[in-house]
Amino acid sequence: MPTGTLQIHSENILPIIKKWLYSDKDIFVRELVSNACDAIHKVKILGDQGQVHVKPDEFRIEIKINKEAHTLTFTDTGIGMDAEEVQNYIAQIAFSGAEDFVNRYKTENEKDQFIGHFGLGFYSAYMVAQKVEINTLSYKEGAEPVFWSCDGSSEYQIEKGTRSTRGTEITLFIDKDSEEYLEEARINQILTHYCSFLPYPVYLGDKLINSREPLWIKAPSECTQNDYLEFYRYLYPMEEDPLFWVHLNVDYPFHLKGILYFPKIQRSFDVNKATVKLYCNRVFVSDNCKDVIPDYLMVLRGVIDSPDIPLNVSRSYLQMDRTVRQLSNHISKKVSDSLSTLFKTDRSRFIQCWEDVSPIIKLGAVEDEKFYERVKEFLIWRNVEGEWTTVEDYLERNKEKTKDKILYTKDDKHASHILEVYKKQGIEILCLDNPIDNYVMQALERKLSNTTFQRIDASVHENILDTSRESTVLDAEGKTDAGKLADFVRTTLGHDDVVVEAKSLASDSLPGLIILDEQQRRFREYLQQMDPKQSKQMLSAMGKQTFVVNTNNVLMRAIQKLGDTNPDLAKEMLQQVFENTLISQKEMDAGDLHTYVLRSNRLLEHLANELSK
Repeated sequence: MPTGTLQIHSENILPIIKKWLYSDKDIFVRELVSNACDAIHKVKILGDQGQVHVKPDEFRIEIKINKEAHTLTFTDTGIGMDAEEVQNYIAQIAFSGAEDFVNRYKTENEKDQFIGHFGLGFYSAYMVAQKVEINTLSYKEGAEPVFWSCDGSSEYQIEKGTRSTRGTEITLFIDKDSEEYLEEARINQILTHYCSFLPYPVYLGDKLINSREPLWIKAPSECTQNDYLEFYRYLYPMEEDPLFWVHLNVDYPFHLKGILYFPKIQRSFDVNKATVKLYCNRVFVSDNCKDVIPDYLMVLRGVIDSPDIPLNVSRSYLQMDRTVRQLSNHISKKVSDSLSTLFKTDRSRFIQCWEDVSPIIKLGAVEDEKFYERVKEFLIWRNVEGEWTTVEDYLERNKEKTKDKILYTKDDKHASHILEVYKKQGIEILCLDNPIDNYVMQALERKLSNTTFQRIDASVHENILDTSRESTVLDAEGKTDAGKLADFVRTTLGHDDVVVEAKSLASDSLPGLIILDEQQRRFREYLQQMDPKQSKQMLSAMGKQTFVVNTNNVLMRAIQKLGDTNPDLAKEMLQQVFENTLISQKEMDAGDLHTYVLRSNRLLEHLANELSK
């Protein structure tokens, strides 16, 4: 079988790099500064090993702009290069100097991590430069300076350089299409974006760019509450202080550091906006961490830094692999562990944050089975008395009264008239007032066998009936008092789409309530979220509402009597009671409100006339 060698035409490499490797021209600044940082780090390691004499205060990276000469220069006091190294690391594209150095001077120190991995960063300079020159001097004793120059073609010149001190100077001759990079404000913006947390001082002219130390590299025990708040304010100057935070510090099976903040969620909060910043060895990579952070935690703010995150060759975005999935799982676990600790050690603080945090936690519980198992101990709801509980504790407390049902309301203020009936009977009601609760209910019904959620107006619970006052005496037509009241209301209202029942409720003050089956209501709410316009037509065909009237209510009995003497007024008053009930349970169509107001005024006018006689 014949074999051969792939032929790569070097004259085509630089145009490909220039056009296709990097999606953003600004990245050339990040790459050159990162390389300079690596060069300094290399000589620092050699200094620590006693192979070269260095002073920490001499480490620096300088960027200078010369508008007249159309040049942008990057200078470092790093390891430098001799002629052979220039041939290896510059003339051979994609030969990684960082990798070669690590192989020769490998250490066990986690801090000895290098930024560069691919050896292509230097060539990003040709995205903005028509020619690039290097003037470098190696740390090696007796080394001669080297000068290298290339105009972007496959040919380069190499000769003796002029540099007299250890380090490297890279000069970019900026082309006409990229003159924006000769503006100090533009370069300052890029440096601040990518290089604010590098470990060695970076200067633009006389201005120090990276004056703030990255808080995430410190141990959590070394950080105060004020440190965390100040760092958040630096990252997000226009936002309110966060609720709390999680400090990540992992050494095995991967390296991961970072700080994740739970923000205070406002109405204008954009949950789709990516706001966790991804760093690799303190160099900004991206603000898109959607593969590292689970979807339900994407509202978090903060920083993640890991040298183990697999990046594409231009270091612009993540490549999905097993490590990314491990990172995602670990972040999820750390978040749940921190919340659990807060729940156990500072319950009042936890509850204070719960309103903002709960949608995130509940969404995670629905989407991630492992996350649910970790958070279920503090997945809490408030009851109408203002007390907090888990559903498991609720079921245990109320098993004699509600059995396997969890009774809830979506609005304890609006449904207060119905709640009074339940309160009188000592039945605990939970408040499920967040839109995500619909999905959480269904998830919990699957997880907790034989358990169902039921809204307080989904049926007339047996515990709110007073059967001792229910008359069972039949009249000549074989009807009870309740039957006669139901017939009167049904006939007088004249609504074919409303089922009328009369019940002996435990509270006399409630004239009646609207009942809608739990599953029917859930389906209705689902339709309204999907397509509000179409849902109205579909809802009308789904089933009838049930109007339950209270046989023990004085008003209902009075209206029934009025039906014998003034049927027109009785009809007006009954319709008013019915629509009052619709309004109180948020069941009235907005189009009927005008008629309701007119009737209310007519009844008030009638009452005023009667009282004035």
